[in-house]
Amino acid sequence: MSRAAVLSGDRVYRVHWRLGTDRLVGVCHCGAEHEAEDPVELWEWLLAHPEGHHATAPAPVRDLAGTR
Repeated sequence: MSRAAVLSGDRVYRVHWRLGTDRLVGVCHCGAEHEAEDPVELWEWLLAHPEGHHATAPAPVRDLAGTR
């Protein structure tokens, strides 16, 4: 089974609904996230890039090759 293609790029934003709540989580193309109930607030935050948010440093990738 193949996975569906996922868009990427410097203008791709994602909005996720937090299951069981009225909360939405917006994810900017830079990796920053913001949670809100109001979709207008969330989109204003996303579209104000880069004001008000910055990318967080990605977690370091551990090299597990050769370890037991």
